[in-house]
Amino acid sequence: MSDNPSQGGGVGTNSGGLSQGELDDLVASSDTGGRSPQGAVGILILVVALSWSLFQLWIASPIPFILGFGVFNDTEARAFHLAFAIFLGFMAFPAARTPVQLVLGIAVPAFLTFLFWLGAEPGNGWWIWLVGAAVIACVVLGSPKDRVPPWEWAMALIGAATALYIYFAYEGIANRVGAPITQDLVVGVVGLLLLLEATRRSLGPALTIVATVFLGYTFLGPYMPQLIAHSAKSLGVVINHQWITTEGVFGIALGVSTSFVFLFVLFGSLLDKAGAGNYFIQVAFSLMGHMRGGPAKAAVVSSAMTGLISGSSIANVVTTGTFTIPLMKKVGFNSEKAGAVEVASSVNGQIMPPVMGAAAFLMVEYVGIPYFDVVKHAFLPAVISYIALVYIVHLEAMKQGMEGLPRAYTPKPIVQRLIGMAFFVIVLCALSFGVYYGMGWIRTLFPDTAGYIIFVLLVAVYIGLLKVASKEEIPSLETDSDAQQTLPLPGPTVRSGLHFILPVVVLVWALMVDRLSPGLSAFWAAAFMIFILITQRPLLAIMRSSGNMGDEVRGGFLDLIDGLVTGARNMIGIGIATATAGIIVGAVSQTGVGSALADVVEVLSGGNILAILFLTAILSLILGMGLPTTANYIVVSALLAPVIVTLGQQNGLIVPLIAVHLFVFYFGIMADVTPPVGLASFAAAAVSGGDPIKTGAVAFFYSLRTAALPFLFIFNTQLLLIDVGWVQGIFVFVIATIAMLLFAAATQGWFLAKNRFYESIALLLIAFTLFRPGFWMDMVAPPYNAVAPTEIAQAAENTPEGEPLRLRVSGVNEIGEPLEFTALLPLGEGATGDERLENAGLLFREEGDSLIIDDVAFDSPAQNAGLDWDQEILRVLEPQSQPSKYLMFIPAFLLLALIVWMQKGRAAKTARTRATA
Repeated sequence: MSDNPSQGGGVGTNSGGLSQGELDDLVASSDTGGRSPQGAVGILILVVALSWSLFQLWIASPIPFILGFGVFNDTEARAFHLAFAIFLGFMAFPAARTPVQLVLGIAVPAFLTFLFWLGAEPGNGWWIWLVGAAVIACVVLGSPKDRVPPWEWAMALIGAATALYIYFAYEGIANRVGAPITQDLVVGVVGLLLLLEATRRSLGPALTIVATVFLGYTFLGPYMPQLIAHSAKSLGVVINHQWITTEGVFGIALGVSTSFVFLFVLFGSLLDKAGAGNYFIQVAFSLMGHMRGGPAKAAVVSSAMTGLISGSSIANVVTTGTFTIPLMKKVGFNSEKAGAVEVASSVNGQIMPPVMGAAAFLMVEYVGIPYFDVVKHAFLPAVISYIALVYIVHLEAMKQGMEGLPRAYTPKPIVQRLIGMAFFVIVLCALSFGVYYGMGWIRTLFPDTAGYIIFVLLVAVYIGLLKVASKEEIPSLETDSDAQQTLPLPGPTVRSGLHFILPVVVLVWALMVDRLSPGLSAFWAAAFMIFILITQRPLLAIMRSSGNMGDEVRGGFLDLIDGLVTGARNMIGIGIATATAGIIVGAVSQTGVGSALADVVEVLSGGNILAILFLTAILSLILGMGLPTTANYIVVSALLAPVIVTLGQQNGLIVPLIAVHLFVFYFGIMADVTPPVGLASFAAAAVSGGDPIKTGAVAFFYSLRTAALPFLFIFNTQLLLIDVGWVQGIFVFVIATIAMLLFAAATQGWFLAKNRFYESIALLLIAFTLFRPGFWMDMVAPPYNAVAPTEIAQAAENTPEGEPLRLRVSGVNEIGEPLEFTALLPLGEGATGDERLENAGLLFREEGDSLIIDDVAFDSPAQNAGLDWDQEILRVLEPQSQPSKYLMFIPAFLLLALIVWMQKGRAAKTARTRATA
C-alpha cells in the first residue's frame, strides 16, 4: 500500500491508505459491481436497478391485493428476482482477466457441458456442446470494464430469459410435473451455465467451484467411493430438480432473498442515503471518543449500529473505517491494530439482529421457528461479543498507556451524569409503556382507522424531531493526522439526527410487537424511509429558513433514486449467491449425500461431539474464505447441521437446531477475518495502509471471543435464551458478560496489569466455570442415575413433572444400519409410572432382561422423541436431586478476587512508572 502523504487528510481520505475514490471502487468491485459505463448503457443499468427495487416494493406491499392486479405467487416472484440479478450481474460485474479466473471460466462450462452430455439421452445431446462452446467463446472474448460488449449483452438477456422461463411457462410446467420436455432441458442447461458464469464474475471462484463439484457429484454418483456413491441421475431428472421445480435454484434460499432480504438491504441503503450512517459514527465518537483508546471504542459502537442496517462486512469496514482508522492511529494504534479493530467490529455487525446479513430469514425457513425467536436467540451472544470487543480495545489502550481525544467541553461531575442517565432511562421506559398501551388503546377504539391515526401521529413525531434536528448540525470529523481533533458535544450531536431512529423503531415494532412477517415489516419501514428521504431536505430548509426549495425537493428525489439503485446493486451478489447455493442444496436433497456425510464425519471424529464441532468450524472457515457469508451458511447448514444434531443425540447431547445453525453462521462470518483470504482484512488494510495479512492475524486474535461463543452456547443453551424467563435471562446476561470479559483478559494477556502465565490460565478457568457451571457440578453430583431398563416405570413415576425422562435407545436408522441415541421423552400425566408412559404414547414388552418398545402411538410425545417399534431400551437415566450448579460460582469468584489482589499492586506500580516517565 502506498504511504504517499498526499493521500491523507480530511474527511473522505485516509492517512497511509487508498483515496476515497479507490475505496469506493473496492466496495463496488465486491458488492455493487465495478462496471459503471457512461451514456445510454449506464442509464439502462440504473433504470433496471431502479425497476428491481420498485418491483420488490410492489410485491411486498398490500397494494396488488387491494387492486387485484400484479399479484405474483412465490415461484413467479423468484423468477423475476433471479432475472434481475443475472441481468445486472453480467452488466455491472466485469469478469476478472487473471490467468486463474480465465482458466476457471473455460473449465467450468467445459466440465458441465460434458456432464450434461453424459446425462442426456443417447444421440440427443449434440445441442449441449453448442451451448457450452458458445459460453466458453463469450468468456474467451473478454470482459472490458468500461463498456458492455455484444456477447455480454447476449449473456445478460439470455440469462434473464432462462430465469423468467419458469414464469412464462408456469402453466405448462404445472401440467407436466416431473416430465420435462426438450425445451425445459435446453432452458435449464443454458440457465445453469450462465448462472455459474454470473457467480464467477460477481462472487469469485469459490462458490462457482463448490456448486460445480456438487453438480458433478450428482451426475457421477456411480463412480464415487462406496461410502458416498449413489444411483445415476439423467439430465432430465437433474434439470427438473435443479431448474424447473423449487428444489434447487428456485428453492428456499432464493425465496428468502426475494421475500425478505432485498427489502432489508433496501431499507439499509435508504437509511444510509438519508445520512444515518454518518450520524451513527458521529454519535459514537461524541459519546466514547474521550475514553482510553476512544476512537477504537467508538469504531466498535458505530460498527454495531451500522451493522443494524448493513449486511456487508466489507462495506461496513470502508464506511466506518474511513473515519475511525485514522483517528485510532492518531491516539496510538498502529496501522495493523487499527485496521484489525475495525475488521473485528464490522464483521460482528453481521451477527447483530435484526438483519444478520440474510441468515436470520434463512433460519426462519430452515429451522422452522418464528423470526421473533431467531432474533431472541441471536441477541445475547451478539451483544456480549460487542461488549467484549470494547473491553479488548480498552485493554490494548491500557497496555500502551493511550489517552482519548480531547473534549471541547468540561464534563459534568460523575454523580450528575449518573442522575442524568437514570432520568433518561426512566423517560425512555415511560415513553415505551405509553406508546405500547397507547397503540393498543387506539386500535381498540378506532379499529377501522387506527392505521391512519398512527401514521399521522408518527409524522407528527417525525416533524417534531426534525425541528429539534434543524437547530443542530451533524459535525464532521477531521481525520488528517496532523490536525488537532476535538470531540463534538454529545447533546447536539445526538439531537441532530434523532429522526433517523424512527424508521428503525417502525421496523422493530412491526417485527417484535405486531409480529408482522419480516417482508411486510421491512416494507413499512422502507416506505417510511422513502417518506423521510422525500421530505427531509425541504422541511429542514423551511425550518432553517435557508436553501432553495426547488433544489431541496429535487435533491430529496435524487437521494431516493440513488438509494433505490444502490439497494438493488447491493443485492446482485446476494441474489446470485442464494440461487447458486440452491444448486448445492438441491444436489444434497437429490443424492442423499447428507446421510453419507454423517458417516464420514462420524468416522473422522470418532463419534466425539466436540471433534464434530471442530470439523464443522474448520469446514465453515475454509468455505467462507471464498464464499459470501450467506452462501457459506446455506451450504454448511445444509450439509452438517442435521449431522451435528443426529450425532449429538447419539452421544447423549440434545442440541437444539437453532444452536447448530447459529454455530455454522458464526464460523462463516469468521472467515471474513481469517487470513490469508479474509476480504474484510484486505479492505481495512486498504484504508489503514497496513499489511493485510498482519491485519487479518490481529483481527482473528481479537475475534477469538466470537469463535468461543458458538462452542459455549452449544453446550449451554441458556446463552441463547432457550427456556429462560426474563429474570433468569438478565442473570445469564450479566454472568456471561463477566465470563466473556475475563476470557478476553486471558487471551489478551492483560487484566489490571500484564498477566503472568498462570493468571491467564486461571482467568480462562474462571470464565469457563461461569459459562458452564454445570460441567463441574455434574462431576461432583451427577444429575442422572442410570437404572436398569426394566425399572423404567419406577423412574417415570419419580421424574418431576415438566422434566423429560432420558432413555438410551438402540435401533436402526432409515436404511437399516444399527444406531444408538439418547431420547428425551416428555411424560404424560398419571398416578403411576405405567400410566405416565402410556399417556406419552409408549408400550413395552420384556424379553428376558431386555426391554423392547412394543407400540408407539401416532403423533405422540414418544414418536416425536424419535422412538419406534422394536427399538431396545438400553438404560434409563432417572433424574436425581442435585445442588444448584451456581454454587460453583463461589470458588470461581474467590479465585478471581485472588487474581485482582495480586494484580492491583503491579497495576499501581505500572501507573507510577508511566507518570514519572
